[in-house]
Amino acid sequence: MGRGPARLKRRRDFLGVAAARRKWVAPGLILQVRPQDSGAAPPAIRVGFTVSRKVGNAVTRNRVRRRLRAAAEAVLTEHAAPGHDYVVIGRGNTVRRPFAALNDDFETALRRLGVWRESMEGR
Repeated sequence: MGRGPARLKRRRDFLGVAAARRKWVAPGLILQVRPQDSGAAPPAIRVGFTVSRKVGNAVTRNRVRRRLRAAAEAVLTEHAAPGHDYVVIGRGNTVRRPFAALNDDFETALRRLGVWRESMEGR
């Protein structure tokens, strides 16, 4: 994701987002969010992805992760509020869900969690 959001990679970061206990469950994904520490440099969007073994074998999990990354780049870069960390959790339904529906799941989750930002393109 060269031009998209920065990535969360350390377990400590994932656990910190989960500890914030702010999440939205949608049919295609679960989105967790936490505000970043105010001491951080300019506010950015950081995102991490996780898919458990319950979703399927390695091939299925990797496909789910790729689909979530593509949807996240399409939606989060445009509409996610900066200064937050996001963790996207794949679900069993993610692999069969149409891509447009995954994008809708992201948009709904952002709105429900209060981190929706209107696009600057339409103005």
